[in-house]
Amino acid sequence: MPCLACAHALVLALLPAVPAQGQPSALEAEVAAWVEGHEEEGLQLLERLVNVNSGTMNAAGVTAVGAMLAEELEALAFTTRWIDGAAFERAGHLLAERAGSGDGLHVLLIGHLDTVFEPDSPFQRFARLDADRVRGPGTTDMKGGNVVMLLALGALAEIGALDELTVTVVLTGDEEDPGRPLDLARRDLVAAGKAADIALGFEDGDGDPATAVVARRGSASWHLEVAGTPAHSSQIFQESIGAGAIYEAGRILEAFRQVLAEEKDLTHNPGLILGGTQVDVDAAQSRGIAFGKNNVIAERAVVTGDLRALSPEQLARARGAMEEVVAAGLPGTEARFELSDGYPPMAASDGNRRLLALYDQVSRDLGHGPVAPVDPRNAGAADISFVAADVAGALDGLGLMGTGGHTVEETADLATLVSQAQRAAVLMLRLAGGAWSG
Repeated sequence: MPCLACAHALVLALLPAVPAQGQPSALEAEVAAWVEGHEEEGLQLLERLVNVNSGTMNAAGVTAVGAMLAEELEALAFTTRWIDGAAFERAGHLLAERAGSGDGLHVLLIGHLDTVFEPDSPFQRFARLDADRVRGPGTTDMKGGNVVMLLALGALAEIGALDELTVTVVLTGDEEDPGRPLDLARRDLVAAGKAADIALGFEDGDGDPATAVVARRGSASWHLEVAGTPAHSSQIFQESIGAGAIYEAGRILEAFRQVLAEEKDLTHNPGLILGGTQVDVDAAQSRGIAFGKNNVIAERAVVTGDLRALSPEQLARARGAMEEVVAAGLPGTEARFELSDGYPPMAASDGNRRLLALYDQVSRDLGHGPVAPVDPRNAGAADISFVAADVAGALDGLGLMGTGGHTVEETADLATLVSQAQRAAVLMLRLAGGAWSG
């Protein structure tokens, strides 16, 4: 370690975990100044990353972005390795590790390499709109978040504070469209979470720097298949014929809406429905073909949808209620319902709230204002949910803010690049100084 870094490490050891409220310590101010002084380097890195297409299914592009970020992390004395994704039909993940010199906290930092924009998208390049805004695929979701992470780590490395923490970085290559089987695609992330004390996610949350994420809803998929008795339309509702598949599918969907209406923060959305005499569904492409005639009672209907719950308990209640609805079928019909677990919920634990309170105080002390918990309805599923139950505290939404995520209007607010990196860096500095155990 250079002599200057040794001196900083000694200062760090002598500092209180949290300085007097209302202002940063001298060392924290130095960290904040380092971030501000390296803003242009961060913007240049963001431009290079955005201009490499890394749509989830573009394995070469995802791998290339991983290599670029591995180089940045290795310059900070991280050991990196690439986890090949062939077994789960994706490019893979980047994992980086840096061991601390003592018994400090083990912090897991989470991001992802991929975007929703594949090589055939017209949205491919980084473009400056004005002094405070840039547009491009991944500017906020989440190549911008990765740059925020690197600026924060760079500031801590400069003063020797990284030596007071054990830091693991996991950058997945398939967050936007996870590989299958999911347990294999998230195996290394889950293992990293079990070894860590604290998890920090650098997604953009709801795009508002006045919020951070202590709770995320999980994302599950459901599949409904209904069979009816085909016959001439004039015989519908006869005792020997029944209601047909389409009426039964309609009954089930309306009953879902009614019985789940009182579940706060739970949403359930049918995204695809096909019905008729003949139905062919391509599940992988989320599309299909249906054939039917007005004078024939529908023989088959298929519905696929999405279910988002805030806790495992809420998910279990919803599953039970939906299964009861399906079981109470109309005459002459049969229905089969399957709910496939996907991203788990991230519950708003006491540890998550405590971590947010530390982050909120950091933000106030740096002059960036208060930070409140995001409304879970305004933040989608994310990789941090896979580890939230295994760490003492988890906080997400620490990345570059902006608007238009998942659209060709994705635009980053450059005014938040420095402030977000400063807040993350000082939060980790205080964790290194004992704020979590204090």
